[in-house]
Amino acid sequence: MARYTGPSCRLCRQEGEKLFLKGERCYTDKCAIERRSYGPGEQGRGRRRKLSEFGLQLREKQKVRRIYGVMEKQFRLYFEKAERKPGITGENFLNLLESRLDNVVYRLGFATSRNEARQFVRHGHILVNGSRVDIPSYLVSEGDIISIKDSSTSMKRFKEVLEINENYNTPSWLESNFEKKEGKVLTDPNREDIDIQINEQLIVEFYSK
Repeated sequence: MARYTGPSCRLCRQEGEKLFLKGERCYTDKCAIERRSYGPGEQGRGRRRKLSEFGLQLREKQKVRRIYGVMEKQFRLYFEKAERKPGITGENFLNLLESRLDNVVYRLGFATSRNEARQFVRHGHILVNGSRVDIPSYLVSEGDIISIKDSSTSMKRFKEVLEINENYNTPSWLESNFEKKEGKVLTDPNREDIDIQINEQLIVEFYSK
């Protein structure tokens, strides 16, 4: 299935909560959830149906896929990799998603959304340990240095983003240096570092059927 290219706000309305897909717009009164809290389409104003156990699991999976911008096949591969690792499968799964380069660029405050971070990576603006990496799904490791390419730091959009995120609170597993336009991965992300409302156990149950 091809990547979704429709309006991002429609996805938030479909899930009934903010997925923060539009960056700074999500924090203003222009946010679609603030203006139209009901679902999209002709039936959107109707009362939401009570979901079955399977329905809840499916919706949680879809929600997390949309938050991180991952296709179904790759999402499943992350889960299978998480199952093979020692520890709690659900936490391993979220750890892998958080360790994606596009997510790390976003978490460092170098982009206002994961979608924007993905574009920065794909267009070659991001370096990992001094080398250009243009694969959004690249998994970072402890000690990696993530930086904005020198020739890209003068771009208008990067200047805007760094100004918008001037008081940004970087998660404890990362360290940002806006002056140097770089950040460092201090350790693997812990479950408490992930501030998104996710019930990973529902996803584990979905794939364990």
